[in-house]
Amino acid sequence: MIPRIHKRGSETIGLIRYLYGPGTHEEHIDPHLVAAFDPLTPDPGRDPQATYGQLQRLFDQPVNALPAGRRPKKHVWHLSVRASPEDPVLSDDDWAAIARRMVTATGIAPVGDDAACRWAAVRHADDHIHIIATLVRDDGRRPRLHNEARRAQAEARLIEADYGLRRVSPGDGTAAKRPTSAERHKAERRGQQRTPREDLREAVRRSAAGAASEEEFFDRLASAGLLIRRRIAPSGDILGYTVALPGDRNAKGEPVFYSGSKLAPDLSLPRLRERWIQNSDDPTQQPALPSVTGPASARRRASAAAWQALLVIDHGDDGVIAAQIAATGEVLDALAQTSAAHTRHELQTGATAFERASRSHVRAARGHDHALRQAARDLVHSGPALGRGEDGATAAMVIDMLFFLVTAAAHWHAKKQHAQQAEAAHRAAEHLRAAYQAAAEYPMAMLNHRGRRLAPAWERHHSAALHQALPELADRILAEPGWPALAATLAEVQAAGHSPATLLAQAAARRELGTAERVSDVLVWRLRRMADLPADPGNSQGLRARGKCAVTSPKQAAQTGTRLANSSPRRR
Repeated sequence: MIPRIHKRGSETIGLIRYLYGPGTHEEHIDPHLVAAFDPLTPDPGRDPQATYGQLQRLFDQPVNALPAGRRPKKHVWHLSVRASPEDPVLSDDDWAAIARRMVTATGIAPVGDDAACRWAAVRHADDHIHIIATLVRDDGRRPRLHNEARRAQAEARLIEADYGLRRVSPGDGTAAKRPTSAERHKAERRGQQRTPREDLREAVRRSAAGAASEEEFFDRLASAGLLIRRRIAPSGDILGYTVALPGDRNAKGEPVFYSGSKLAPDLSLPRLRERWIQNSDDPTQQPALPSVTGPASARRRASAAAWQALLVIDHGDDGVIAAQIAATGEVLDALAQTSAAHTRHELQTGATAFERASRSHVRAARGHDHALRQAARDLVHSGPALGRGEDGATAAMVIDMLFFLVTAAAHWHAKKQHAQQAEAAHRAAEHLRAAYQAAAEYPMAMLNHRGRRLAPAWERHHSAALHQALPELADRILAEPGWPALAATLAEVQAAGHSPATLLAQAAARRELGTAERVSDVLVWRLRRMADLPADPGNSQGLRARGKCAVTSPKQAAQTGTRLANSSPRRR
Protein backbone atom coordinates (compact mmCIF):
# COMPACT_ATOMS: atom_id res chain seq x y z
CA MET A 1 0.00 0.00 0.00
CA ILE A 2 1.48 3.29 -1.12
CA PRO A 3 0.41 6.61 0.44
CA ARG A 4 1.45 9.75 -1.40
CA ILE A 5 1.08 13.31 -0.14
CA HIS A 6 0.63 15.69 -3.07
CA LYS A 7 1.53 19.36 -3.30
CA ARG A 8 -0.68 21.61 -1.22
CA GLY A 9 -3.22 23.65 -3.15
CA SER A 10 -5.04 26.94 -2.83
CA GLU A 11 -8.36 26.05 -4.50
CA THR A 12 -10.61 23.46 -2.89
CA ILE A 13 -13.06 23.46 -5.78
CA GLY A 14 -10.37 22.47 -8.29
CA LEU A 15 -9.46 19.30 -6.41
CA ILE A 16 -13.12 18.43 -5.81
CA ARG A 17 -13.83 18.70 -9.53
CA TYR A 18 -10.90 16.43 -10.30
CA LEU A 19 -11.90 13.81 -7.72
CA TYR A 20 -15.50 13.65 -8.93
CA GLY A 21 -14.72 14.21 -12.59
CA PRO A 22 -13.96 11.60 -15.27
CA GLY A 23 -10.19 11.83 -14.81
CA THR A 24 -7.60 12.72 -17.42
CA HIS A 25 -8.09 9.34 -19.16
CA GLU A 26 -11.71 8.57 -18.22
CA GLU A 27 -10.39 6.33 -15.44
CA HIS A 28 -12.62 7.69 -12.65
CA ILE A 29 -15.53 5.25 -12.34
CA ASP A 30 -18.32 5.78 -9.79
CA PRO A 31 -16.60 8.47 -7.66
CA HIS A 32 -18.18 8.64 -4.20
CA LEU A 33 -17.42 9.33 -0.55
CA VAL A 34 -16.41 6.41 1.63
CA ALA A 35 -15.71 8.45 4.78
CA ALA A 36 -15.64 12.05 6.02
CA PHE A 37 -15.23 14.14 9.16
CA ASP A 38 -19.04 14.41 9.37
CA PRO A 39 -21.44 11.57 8.39
CA LEU A 40 -23.76 14.22 6.89
CA THR A 41 -21.12 15.50 4.46
CA PRO A 42 -22.78 15.94 1.02
CA ASP A 43 -21.67 13.43 -1.62
CA PRO A 44 -22.05 14.73 -5.21
CA GLY A 45 -21.20 11.24 -6.44
CA ARG A 46 -24.24 9.54 -4.96
CA ASP A 47 -26.66 12.36 -4.06
CA PRO A 48 -28.01 14.16 -7.16
CA GLN A 49 -29.01 17.14 -4.99
CA ALA A 50 -25.47 17.65 -3.65
CA THR A 51 -23.14 20.01 -5.53
CA TYR A 52 -19.43 20.63 -5.72
CA GLY A 53 -20.06 24.12 -4.37
CA GLN A 54 -21.73 22.79 -1.23
CA LEU A 55 -18.75 20.55 -0.53
CA GLN A 56 -16.34 23.39 -1.18
CA ARG A 57 -18.11 25.80 1.16
CA LEU A 58 -18.19 23.15 3.88
CA PHE A 59 -14.43 22.62 3.63
CA ASP A 60 -13.49 26.28 3.29
CA GLN A 61 -15.65 27.46 6.19
CA PRO A 62 -12.81 27.34 8.81
CA VAL A 63 -10.54 29.22 6.39
CA ASN A 64 -13.09 31.91 5.62
CA ALA A 65 -13.79 32.37 9.32
CA LEU A 66 -10.25 33.68 9.84
CA PRO A 67 -9.35 37.33 9.32
CA ALA A 68 -8.09 37.94 5.79
CA GLY A 69 -4.50 38.40 6.92
CA ARG A 70 -4.39 35.05 8.72
CA ARG A 71 -5.79 32.84 5.96
CA PRO A 72 -3.15 30.47 4.59
CA LYS A 73 -2.78 30.61 0.83
CA LYS A 74 -2.04 26.86 0.52
CA HIS A 75 -4.80 25.36 2.64
CA VAL A 76 -5.81 22.28 0.58
CA TRP A 77 -4.19 18.99 1.72
CA HIS A 78 -4.31 15.96 -0.59
CA LEU A 79 -3.29 12.36 0.13
CA SER A 80 -3.78 9.39 -2.18
CA VAL A 81 -3.57 5.82 -0.87
CA ARG A 82 -3.11 3.06 -3.44
CA ALA A 83 -3.13 -0.72 -3.02
CA SER A 84 -0.66 -2.95 -4.86
CA PRO A 85 -1.88 -4.58 -8.12
CA GLU A 86 -1.85 -8.06 -6.57
CA ASP A 87 -3.90 -7.04 -3.51
CA PRO A 88 -7.57 -8.09 -3.26
CA VAL A 89 -10.23 -5.47 -3.96
CA LEU A 90 -11.15 -3.81 -0.67
CA SER A 91 -14.69 -2.82 0.24
CA ASP A 92 -15.88 0.74 0.86
CA ASP A 93 -15.95 -0.03 4.58
CA ASP A 94 -12.31 -1.19 4.44
CA TRP A 95 -11.26 1.98 2.62
CA ALA A 96 -13.23 4.09 5.09
CA ALA A 97 -11.35 2.50 7.98
CA ILE A 98 -8.04 3.01 6.17
CA ALA A 99 -8.87 6.67 5.55
CA ARG A 100 -9.61 7.25 9.25
CA ARG A 101 -6.32 5.61 10.20
CA MET A 102 -4.44 7.83 7.75
CA VAL A 103 -5.93 11.14 8.93
CA THR A 104 -5.24 10.07 12.51
CA ALA A 105 -1.64 9.04 11.82
CA THR A 106 -0.77 12.18 9.86
CA GLY A 107 -2.27 14.58 12.40
CA ILE A 108 -5.11 15.83 10.21
CA ALA A 109 -7.80 14.46 12.53
CA PRO A 110 -6.51 12.77 15.71
CA VAL A 111 -8.99 10.47 17.43
CA GLY A 112 -11.19 12.33 19.93
CA ASP A 113 -10.24 15.80 18.62
CA ASP A 114 -13.58 17.53 18.00
CA ALA A 115 -11.91 20.63 16.51
CA ALA A 116 -9.74 18.73 14.02
CA CYS A 117 -9.42 19.53 10.31
CA ARG A 118 -12.29 18.79 7.98
CA TRP A 119 -11.61 15.93 5.60
CA ALA A 120 -13.26 13.47 3.21
CA ALA A 121 -12.14 10.31 1.38
CA VAL A 122 -13.27 9.83 -2.23
CA ARG A 123 -13.06 6.51 -4.03
CA HIS A 124 -13.23 6.47 -7.82
CA ALA A 125 -11.40 3.21 -8.59
CA ASP A 126 -11.03 -0.24 -7.06
CA ASP A 127 -7.44 0.15 -5.96
CA HIS A 128 -7.17 3.60 -4.33
CA ILE A 129 -8.77 6.52 -2.53
CA HIS A 130 -8.03 10.25 -2.32
CA ILE A 131 -8.27 12.14 0.95
CA ILE A 132 -8.91 15.89 0.81
CA ALA A 133 -8.56 18.03 3.93
CA THR A 134 -8.55 21.70 4.95
CA LEU A 135 -5.39 22.85 6.74
CA VAL A 136 -7.27 25.03 9.21
CA ARG A 137 -8.87 23.38 12.22
CA ASP A 138 -12.37 24.27 13.40
CA ASP A 139 -10.81 26.22 16.28
CA GLY A 140 -8.82 28.33 13.78
CA ARG A 141 -5.45 26.77 14.54
CA ARG A 142 -3.18 24.92 12.13
CA PRO A 143 -2.74 21.13 12.39
CA ARG A 144 0.59 19.71 13.54
CA LEU A 145 1.83 17.91 10.44
CA HIS A 146 5.51 17.43 11.14
CA ASN A 147 6.80 14.42 9.13
CA GLU A 148 3.28 13.48 8.04
CA ALA A 149 4.64 11.65 4.96
CA ARG A 150 6.80 9.41 7.10
CA ARG A 151 3.94 8.77 9.51
CA ALA A 152 1.67 7.88 6.60
CA GLN A 153 4.23 5.36 5.36
CA ALA A 154 4.55 3.82 8.83
CA GLU A 155 0.76 3.49 9.12
CA ALA A 156 0.63 1.89 5.66
CA ARG A 157 2.99 -0.84 6.84
CA LEU A 158 0.64 -1.57 9.77
CA ILE A 159 -2.39 -1.58 7.47
CA GLU A 160 -0.68 -4.09 5.16
CA ALA A 161 -0.16 -6.44 8.07
CA ASP A 162 -3.69 -6.02 9.42
CA TYR A 163 -5.39 -6.60 6.04
CA GLY A 164 -3.02 -9.25 4.69
CA LEU A 165 -1.85 -7.04 1.82
CA ARG A 166 1.46 -7.08 -0.02
CA ARG A 167 4.18 -5.83 2.30
CA VAL A 168 5.88 -2.87 0.65
CA SER A 169 9.44 -2.19 1.78
CA PRO A 170 9.67 1.10 3.70
CA GLY A 171 11.57 3.92 2.03
CA ASP A 172 14.55 5.71 3.52
CA GLY A 173 14.69 8.93 1.52
CA THR A 174 17.51 7.80 -0.81
CA ALA A 175 15.33 6.85 -3.80
CA ALA A 176 15.41 8.74 -7.06
CA LYS A 177 12.51 11.13 -7.55
CA ARG A 178 9.60 9.54 -9.35
CA PRO A 179 8.08 11.10 -12.47
CA THR A 180 5.17 13.40 -11.73
CA SER A 181 1.65 12.67 -12.97
CA ALA A 182 2.05 15.42 -15.57
CA GLU A 183 5.27 13.82 -16.83
CA ARG A 184 3.64 10.39 -17.07
CA HIS A 185 0.59 11.74 -18.90
CA LYS A 186 2.82 13.67 -21.28
CA ALA A 187 4.73 10.49 -22.11
CA GLU A 188 1.48 8.58 -22.64
CA ARG A 189 0.16 11.22 -25.01
CA ARG A 190 3.33 10.86 -27.06
CA GLY A 191 3.16 7.07 -27.04
CA GLN A 192 6.37 6.79 -24.98
CA GLN A 193 6.81 4.02 -22.42
CA ARG A 194 9.13 6.08 -20.23
CA THR A 195 9.21 9.70 -19.17
CA PRO A 196 12.05 12.08 -20.12
CA ARG A 197 13.13 12.10 -16.46
CA GLU A 198 13.67 8.32 -16.56
CA ASP A 199 15.49 8.44 -19.92
CA LEU A 200 17.75 11.23 -18.67
CA ARG A 201 18.52 9.39 -15.44
CA GLU A 202 19.69 6.36 -17.38
CA ALA A 203 21.71 8.43 -19.86
CA VAL A 204 23.46 10.41 -17.12
CA ARG A 205 24.16 7.29 -15.09
CA ARG A 206 25.78 5.60 -18.07
CA SER A 207 27.80 8.70 -18.89
CA ALA A 208 29.15 8.70 -15.33
CA ALA A 209 30.05 4.98 -15.35
CA GLY A 210 33.82 4.76 -15.11
CA ALA A 211 34.35 8.42 -16.03
CA ALA A 212 37.71 9.60 -14.70
CA SER A 213 37.05 13.35 -14.64
CA GLU A 214 34.45 16.06 -14.85
CA GLU A 215 35.54 16.91 -18.37
CA GLU A 216 35.12 13.33 -19.53
CA PHE A 217 31.68 13.14 -17.91
CA PHE A 218 30.42 16.23 -19.74
CA ASP A 219 31.94 14.98 -23.01
CA ARG A 220 30.00 11.73 -22.62
CA LEU A 221 26.77 13.63 -21.93
CA ALA A 222 27.27 15.58 -25.14
CA SER A 223 28.08 12.38 -27.07
CA ALA A 224 24.81 10.90 -25.79
CA GLY A 225 22.99 13.75 -27.54
CA LEU A 226 21.81 15.55 -24.41
CA LEU A 227 21.44 19.31 -24.07
CA ILE A 228 23.66 20.55 -21.23
CA ARG A 229 23.69 23.71 -19.15
CA ARG A 230 26.38 24.36 -16.58
CA ARG A 231 25.69 26.55 -13.55
CA ILE A 232 28.78 28.74 -13.18
CA ALA A 233 29.75 30.88 -10.19
CA PRO A 234 31.16 34.42 -10.58
CA SER A 235 34.58 32.89 -9.92
CA GLY A 236 34.18 30.70 -12.98
CA ASP A 237 33.78 27.47 -11.01
CA ILE A 238 31.08 25.04 -12.15
CA LEU A 239 28.50 24.65 -9.38
CA GLY A 240 26.13 22.22 -11.06
CA TYR A 241 24.53 21.15 -14.30
CA THR A 242 21.17 20.49 -15.93
CA VAL A 243 20.35 18.26 -18.88
CA ALA A 244 17.45 17.93 -21.32
CA LEU A 245 16.38 15.70 -24.17
CA PRO A 246 16.36 17.64 -27.46
CA GLY A 247 12.79 16.54 -28.24
CA ASP A 248 11.31 17.24 -24.81
CA ARG A 249 9.76 20.73 -24.92
CA ASN A 250 7.32 22.66 -22.78
CA ALA A 251 4.28 24.60 -23.99
CA LYS A 252 6.54 27.50 -25.02
CA GLY A 253 8.71 25.22 -27.14
CA GLU A 254 11.64 25.41 -24.71
CA PRO A 255 13.70 22.35 -23.64
CA VAL A 256 12.73 20.91 -20.24
CA PHE A 257 15.90 20.76 -18.15
CA TYR A 258 16.50 18.61 -15.07
CA SER A 259 19.33 19.02 -12.59
CA GLY A 260 21.36 15.95 -11.69
CA SER A 261 20.01 15.94 -8.14
CA LYS A 262 16.44 15.87 -9.51
CA LEU A 263 17.30 12.72 -11.44
CA ALA A 264 18.90 10.84 -8.54
CA PRO A 265 20.62 11.86 -5.27
CA ASP A 266 24.01 10.52 -6.40
CA LEU A 267 23.93 12.29 -9.78
CA SER A 268 24.40 15.80 -8.43
CA LEU A 269 27.75 17.30 -9.41
CA PRO A 270 29.16 17.33 -5.84
CA ARG A 271 28.31 13.64 -5.41
CA LEU A 272 29.77 12.77 -8.81
CA ARG A 273 32.97 14.61 -7.93
CA GLU A 274 33.42 12.28 -4.98
CA ARG A 275 33.86 9.43 -7.47
CA TRP A 276 36.70 11.24 -9.21
CA ILE A 277 38.70 11.96 -6.04
CA GLN A 278 41.13 9.14 -5.38
CA ASN A 279 42.87 8.73 -2.05
CA SER A 280 46.51 8.58 -3.11
CA ASP A 281 47.67 8.26 0.52
CA ASP A 282 45.72 5.06 1.04
CA PRO A 283 48.26 2.19 1.20
CA THR A 284 45.61 -0.22 -0.07
CA GLN A 285 44.95 1.89 -3.15
CA GLN A 286 45.58 -0.19 -6.24
CA PRO A 287 47.55 1.31 -9.10
CA ALA A 288 45.80 2.06 -12.38
CA LEU A 289 45.20 -1.09 -14.37
CA PRO A 290 46.94 -1.46 -17.73
CA SER A 291 45.07 -0.30 -20.80
CA VAL A 292 42.64 -2.86 -22.18
CA THR A 293 43.08 -4.12 -25.73
CA GLY A 294 39.58 -5.42 -26.39
CA PRO A 295 36.16 -6.37 -25.01
CA ALA A 296 37.23 -9.85 -23.91
CA SER A 297 40.19 -8.51 -21.97
CA ALA A 298 37.99 -5.86 -20.33
CA ARG A 299 35.48 -8.48 -19.24
CA ARG A 300 38.17 -10.71 -17.80
CA ARG A 301 39.58 -7.79 -15.81
CA ALA A 302 36.08 -6.92 -14.61
CA SER A 303 35.69 -10.51 -13.38
CA ALA A 304 38.89 -10.19 -11.34
CA ALA A 305 37.76 -6.86 -9.87
CA ALA A 306 34.38 -8.34 -8.94
CA TRP A 307 36.10 -11.27 -7.20
CA GLN A 308 38.14 -8.87 -5.07
CA ALA A 309 35.02 -6.83 -4.29
CA LEU A 310 33.34 -9.99 -2.97
CA LEU A 311 36.16 -10.38 -0.46
CA VAL A 312 35.73 -6.77 0.63
CA ILE A 313 31.98 -7.14 1.12
CA ASP A 314 32.61 -10.20 3.28
CA HIS A 315 35.20 -8.57 5.53
CA GLY A 316 35.35 -4.78 4.94
CA ASP A 317 34.08 -1.81 6.90
CA ASP A 318 30.65 -0.42 6.07
CA GLY A 319 31.95 2.67 4.26
CA VAL A 320 34.28 0.58 2.10
CA ILE A 321 31.48 -1.90 1.34
CA ALA A 322 29.15 0.94 0.37
CA ALA A 323 31.81 2.20 -2.07
CA GLN A 324 32.16 -1.25 -3.63
CA ILE A 325 28.39 -1.56 -4.06
CA ALA A 326 28.15 1.89 -5.64
CA ALA A 327 30.97 1.03 -8.04
CA THR A 328 29.24 -2.26 -8.87
CA GLY A 329 26.43 -0.14 -10.28
CA GLU A 330 28.93 1.57 -12.57
CA VAL A 331 30.22 -1.79 -13.81
CA LEU A 332 26.68 -2.96 -14.54
CA ASP A 333 25.95 0.27 -16.44
CA ALA A 334 29.15 -0.06 -18.45
CA LEU A 335 28.53 -3.73 -19.22
CA ALA A 336 24.96 -3.05 -20.29
CA GLN A 337 25.92 -0.38 -22.81
CA THR A 338 28.67 -2.53 -24.38
CA SER A 339 26.84 -5.88 -24.34
CA ALA A 340 25.89 -8.06 -27.30
CA ALA A 341 22.32 -7.95 -28.59
CA HIS A 342 21.18 -11.25 -27.04
CA THR A 343 22.08 -10.13 -23.49
CA ARG A 344 21.51 -6.37 -23.79
CA HIS A 345 17.90 -6.13 -22.60
CA GLU A 346 18.39 -8.19 -19.44
CA LEU A 347 21.64 -6.40 -18.58
CA GLN A 348 20.11 -2.97 -19.11
CA THR A 349 17.07 -3.88 -17.00
CA GLY A 350 19.32 -5.36 -14.31
CA ALA A 351 21.50 -2.26 -14.21
CA THR A 352 18.42 -0.06 -13.91
CA ALA A 353 17.08 -2.19 -11.06
CA PHE A 354 20.42 -2.13 -9.21
CA GLU A 355 20.52 1.69 -9.36
CA ARG A 356 18.32 1.76 -6.23
CA ALA A 357 20.67 -0.66 -4.46
CA SER A 358 23.75 1.49 -5.13
CA ARG A 359 22.66 4.18 -2.61
CA SER A 360 22.02 4.06 1.12
CA HIS A 361 22.58 6.23 4.17
CA VAL A 362 25.97 4.55 4.67
CA ARG A 363 28.46 7.01 3.20
CA ALA A 364 30.74 5.43 0.62
CA ALA A 365 34.44 5.65 1.41
CA ARG A 366 35.62 6.68 -2.03
CA GLY A 367 39.07 5.66 -3.18
CA HIS A 368 38.56 2.06 -2.11
CA ASP A 369 36.45 1.37 -5.20
CA HIS A 370 39.26 2.01 -7.68
CA ALA A 371 39.45 -1.51 -9.19
CA LEU A 372 35.73 -1.69 -9.99
CA ARG A 373 35.62 1.86 -11.34
CA GLN A 374 38.64 1.10 -13.51
CA ALA A 375 36.84 -2.04 -14.70
CA ALA A 376 33.83 0.08 -15.66
CA ARG A 377 36.10 2.48 -17.53
CA ASP A 378 37.81 -0.39 -19.35
CA LEU A 379 34.46 -1.82 -20.43
CA VAL A 380 33.32 1.52 -21.85
CA HIS A 381 36.58 2.18 -23.69
CA SER A 382 36.89 -1.39 -25.03
CA GLY A 383 33.76 -0.93 -27.09
CA PRO A 384 30.87 -3.28 -27.87
CA ALA A 385 31.43 -7.01 -27.57
CA LEU A 386 30.50 -9.72 -30.05
CA GLY A 387 28.14 -12.46 -29.00
CA ARG A 388 30.43 -15.39 -29.81
CA GLY A 389 34.03 -16.44 -29.32
CA GLU A 390 36.15 -15.08 -26.50
CA ASP A 391 33.96 -11.96 -26.24
CA GLY A 392 30.83 -14.00 -25.63
CA ALA A 393 32.48 -16.45 -23.27
CA THR A 394 34.10 -13.75 -21.13
CA ALA A 395 30.70 -12.04 -21.03
CA ALA A 396 29.30 -15.20 -19.42
CA MET A 397 32.25 -15.21 -17.03
CA VAL A 398 31.80 -11.63 -15.84
CA ILE A 399 28.00 -11.87 -15.63
CA ASP A 400 28.37 -14.98 -13.49
CA MET A 401 30.75 -13.14 -11.14
CA LEU A 402 28.57 -10.03 -11.03
CA PHE A 403 25.55 -12.16 -10.14
CA PHE A 404 27.30 -13.24 -6.95
CA LEU A 405 28.53 -9.71 -6.26
CA VAL A 406 24.99 -8.35 -6.57
CA THR A 407 23.69 -11.18 -4.37
CA ALA A 408 26.31 -10.34 -1.75
CA ALA A 409 25.20 -6.70 -1.90
CA ALA A 410 21.60 -7.82 -1.32
CA HIS A 411 22.69 -9.80 1.75
CA TRP A 412 24.60 -6.82 3.16
CA HIS A 413 21.68 -4.47 2.62
CA ALA A 414 19.30 -6.94 4.25
CA LYS A 415 21.60 -7.25 7.25
CA LYS A 416 21.62 -3.45 7.55
CA GLN A 417 17.81 -3.42 7.20
CA HIS A 418 17.99 -1.49 3.93
CA ALA A 419 14.79 -3.07 2.65
CA GLN A 420 14.42 -1.12 -0.59
CA GLN A 421 18.04 -1.64 -1.56
CA ALA A 422 17.97 -5.36 -0.77
CA GLU A 423 14.84 -5.83 -2.86
CA ALA A 424 16.38 -3.88 -5.76
CA ALA A 425 19.54 -6.00 -5.65
CA HIS A 426 17.50 -9.21 -5.70
CA ARG A 427 15.59 -7.93 -8.76
CA ALA A 428 18.86 -7.09 -10.48
CA ALA A 429 20.21 -10.58 -9.70
CA GLU A 430 17.27 -12.21 -11.48
CA HIS A 431 17.95 -10.20 -14.63
CA LEU A 432 21.64 -11.09 -14.43
CA ARG A 433 20.68 -14.75 -14.12
CA ALA A 434 18.66 -14.48 -17.34
CA ALA A 435 21.50 -12.63 -19.09
CA TYR A 436 23.97 -15.31 -17.98
CA GLN A 437 21.84 -18.09 -19.43
CA ALA A 438 21.80 -16.33 -22.79
CA ALA A 439 25.54 -15.57 -22.73
CA ALA A 440 26.65 -19.01 -21.48
CA GLU A 441 24.52 -21.17 -23.78
CA TYR A 442 27.08 -21.50 -26.58
CA PRO A 443 30.39 -21.76 -24.64
CA MET A 444 28.90 -24.17 -22.09
CA ALA A 445 27.52 -26.33 -24.91
CA MET A 446 31.02 -26.47 -26.41
CA LEU A 447 32.57 -27.38 -23.08
CA ASN A 448 29.93 -30.01 -22.37
CA HIS A 449 30.58 -31.54 -25.79
CA ARG A 450 34.29 -31.65 -25.05
CA GLY A 451 33.76 -33.11 -21.58
CA ARG A 452 31.60 -35.92 -22.92
CA ARG A 453 34.51 -36.88 -25.23
CA LEU A 454 36.95 -37.35 -22.36
CA ALA A 455 38.21 -40.88 -21.81
CA PRO A 456 36.33 -42.67 -18.99
CA ALA A 457 39.53 -43.06 -16.98
CA TRP A 458 40.08 -39.31 -16.97
CA GLU A 459 36.47 -38.57 -16.14
CA ARG A 460 36.86 -40.87 -13.09
CA HIS A 461 40.09 -39.09 -12.28
CA HIS A 462 38.45 -35.66 -12.24
CA SER A 463 35.47 -37.04 -10.34
CA ALA A 464 37.85 -38.24 -7.65
CA ALA A 465 39.46 -34.78 -7.52
CA LEU A 466 36.01 -33.28 -7.10
CA HIS A 467 35.16 -35.61 -4.19
CA GLN A 468 38.50 -34.81 -2.58
CA ALA A 469 38.09 -31.04 -2.82
CA LEU A 470 34.33 -30.69 -2.31
CA PRO A 471 32.98 -33.81 -0.58
CA GLU A 472 29.70 -32.11 0.42
CA LEU A 473 28.91 -30.80 -3.06
CA ALA A 474 30.43 -33.53 -5.24
CA ASP A 475 27.32 -35.69 -5.71
CA ARG A 476 25.18 -32.65 -6.54
CA ILE A 477 27.72 -31.40 -9.09
CA LEU A 478 28.10 -34.82 -10.76
CA ALA A 479 24.32 -34.95 -11.25
CA GLU A 480 24.18 -31.52 -12.92
CA PRO A 481 24.02 -31.16 -16.72
CA GLY A 482 27.15 -29.01 -16.57
CA TRP A 483 29.43 -31.67 -15.09
CA PRO A 484 31.00 -32.57 -18.48
CA ALA A 485 31.94 -28.89 -18.96
CA LEU A 486 33.55 -28.84 -15.52
CA ALA A 487 35.40 -32.07 -16.27
CA ALA A 488 36.74 -30.58 -19.52
CA THR A 489 37.85 -27.47 -17.62
CA LEU A 490 39.60 -29.62 -14.98
CA ALA A 491 41.48 -31.35 -17.78
CA GLU A 492 42.70 -27.96 -19.05
CA VAL A 493 43.58 -26.91 -15.50
CA GLN A 494 45.78 -29.97 -15.07
CA ALA A 495 47.33 -29.54 -18.52
CA ALA A 496 48.24 -25.99 -17.48
CA GLY A 497 50.22 -27.34 -14.53
CA HIS A 498 47.73 -26.75 -11.71
CA SER A 499 46.37 -29.20 -9.17
CA PRO A 500 42.63 -29.61 -9.97
CA ALA A 501 41.74 -30.47 -6.37
CA THR A 502 43.62 -27.48 -4.96
CA LEU A 503 42.13 -25.03 -7.44
CA LEU A 504 38.65 -26.49 -6.92
CA ALA A 505 38.90 -25.93 -3.18
CA GLN A 506 40.05 -22.35 -3.73
CA ALA A 507 37.29 -21.66 -6.25
CA ALA A 508 34.63 -22.98 -3.89
CA ALA A 509 35.85 -21.06 -0.84
CA ARG A 510 33.01 -18.56 -1.15
CA ARG A 511 29.75 -18.51 0.83
CA GLU A 512 27.89 -17.33 -2.29
CA LEU A 513 28.39 -20.73 -3.94
CA GLY A 514 25.40 -22.06 -2.02
CA THR A 515 23.04 -19.66 -3.84
CA ALA A 516 24.09 -20.93 -7.27
CA GLU A 517 21.46 -22.59 -9.41
CA ARG A 518 24.15 -24.69 -11.11
CA VAL A 519 27.33 -25.05 -9.10
CA SER A 520 29.19 -26.67 -12.00
CA ASP A 521 28.74 -23.54 -14.15
CA VAL A 522 30.06 -21.32 -11.38
CA LEU A 523 33.14 -23.49 -10.89
CA VAL A 524 33.83 -23.57 -14.63
CA TRP A 525 34.15 -19.79 -14.85
CA ARG A 526 36.05 -19.42 -11.59
CA LEU A 527 38.55 -22.08 -12.59
CA ARG A 528 39.06 -20.62 -16.05
CA ARG A 529 39.64 -17.19 -14.54
CA MET A 530 41.97 -18.45 -11.79
CA ALA A 531 44.00 -20.68 -14.12
CA ASP A 532 44.11 -17.94 -16.78
CA LEU A 533 42.46 -20.23 -19.33
CA PRO A 534 40.64 -18.79 -22.36
CA ALA A 535 36.95 -18.38 -21.60
CA ASP A 536 36.08 -19.63 -25.08
CA PRO A 537 36.77 -23.39 -25.24
CA GLY A 538 37.61 -23.06 -28.94
CA ASN A 539 40.25 -20.37 -28.40
CA SER A 540 43.35 -22.37 -29.23
CA GLN A 541 45.29 -19.18 -29.96
CA GLY A 542 44.68 -17.98 -26.43
CA LEU A 543 45.97 -21.25 -25.01
CA ARG A 544 49.10 -21.21 -27.18
CA ALA A 545 49.76 -17.61 -26.15
CA ARG A 546 49.78 -18.74 -22.54
CA GLY A 547 52.06 -21.68 -23.31
CA LYS A 548 49.43 -24.32 -22.45
CA CYS A 549 48.38 -27.56 -24.02
CA ALA A 550 45.10 -26.94 -25.86
CA VAL A 551 42.33 -29.14 -27.18
CA THR A 552 40.73 -27.09 -29.91
CA SER A 553 38.07 -29.32 -31.46
CA PRO A 554 35.87 -32.32 -30.62
CA LYS A 555 38.12 -34.50 -32.78
CA GLN A 556 41.23 -33.40 -30.90
CA ALA A 557 39.35 -33.87 -27.64
CA ALA A 558 38.78 -37.51 -28.48
CA GLN A 559 42.44 -37.95 -29.50
CA THR A 560 43.67 -36.25 -26.36
CA GLY A 561 41.30 -38.31 -24.22
CA THR A 562 42.67 -41.53 -25.79
CA ARG A 563 46.28 -40.51 -25.11
CA LEU A 564 45.47 -39.61 -21.52
CA ALA A 565 43.57 -42.85 -20.99
CA ASN A 566 46.55 -44.87 -22.19
CA SER A 567 48.75 -43.13 -19.61
CA SER A 568 47.75 -44.01 -16.06
CA PRO A 569 46.22 -41.12 -14.13
CA ARG A 570 47.58 -40.58 -10.65
CA ARG A 571 45.56 -42.37 -8.00
CA ARG A 572 44.14 -40.17 -5.24
